Amino acid sequence: MPNSTQFKNKNVLITGGSGSFGRAFAKYLVENTDAKKVIILSRDEWKQWEMKQSDPAFSHPKMRYFLGDVRDKDRLIRAFNEVHFVVHAAALKQVPAAEYNPTEFIQTNIIGAMNVIDAAITTRVEQVLALSTDKAVNPINLYGATKLCSDKLFVAANAYVGAIKKPRMSVVRYGNVSESRGSIIPFWKKLLAEGVESLPLTDPRMTRFWITLDQAVEFVAQCFNEMRSGEIFVPKIPSLKITDLAEALAPGFPTKICGIRDGEKLHELMISSDDARHTIEMGNHYVIIPEAVTHDLNALAQFLDGREAHFMPEGSSYTSNTNSDWLSVDQLRKLIKAK
Repeated sequence: MPNSTQFKNKNVLITGGSGSFGRAFAKYLVENTDAKKVIILSRDEWKQWEMKQSDPAFSHPKMRYFLGDVRDKDRLIRAFNEVHFVVHAAALKQVPAAEYNPTEFIQTNIIGAMNVIDAAITTRVEQVLALSTDKAVNPINLYGATKLCSDKLFVAANAYVGAIKKPRMSVVRYGNVSESRGSIIPFWKKLLAEGVESLPLTDPRMTRFWITLDQAVEFVAQCFNEMRSGEIFVPKIPSLKITDLAEALAPGFPTKICGIRDGEKLHELMISSDDARHTIEMGNHYVIIPEAVTHDLNALAQFLDGREAHFMPEGSSYTSNTNSDWLSVDQLRKLIKAK
């Protein structure tokens, strides 16, 4: 686990806190830190009730449950009162749904992001980390476009905080989380339990990055400790072939090619060649620095603050199909069984 002392006696609020990541991060805070309060903000009272009943950690005295929608800025201002850290995990995410309901995704993912920023500035929250997605890089669907816009908003918002320099706002970007709600493994497991004759496979060429929920939680906690302001954090994680994932889950089981979905990519892209020009490599992750910082040597030196870093090679990118780290079928099988 990363250093968790930054949460000592702090109040931490998670928007979309009753979702997969929110639950995992809340449990981490309760069990591994000395956070004063852990506040779940979400719009579904039933999910909050289910969450509270599902694990003793979620009924801990430091847990709080706050009904609210990121579309409601006044409610956010009330919720952010006396909050030190905010994790912005609330979003509409289903790619096909976005194509048919674009205004709803814009209201939550873009206007909601603006409301989180405004509320955080108004209440002088100390730090805000917004969760992003690989789909925000060179987006080909509306969901990705809304998340790209959200990322830009959080990066640019640091110019509006004033002389107090609070809050500091940054972004964490990673791909699909293994076994999270709506991901491929739970879907395939459900089909196998129902007795299907073959597993649907979109395209045998498809590759994806692999990150577990626990790894995502640890990385976000690490980023809170490292963030300056305006950067986008990208973890170094292994890739997999979708065919290997199917073989690991159901060895020898037939598959059926169903075709790639509208708005879906063959490979995940987390750092584009354009972003690589102002991306540095730091240990177990990359950091996409605001372009204005990279163009100013004094600002860059202040940003690095003595930390050793290396810029990515010009024209390079970070994609799931060109990754140097791959998971084998045996490794995938062990990871799936460990869940």
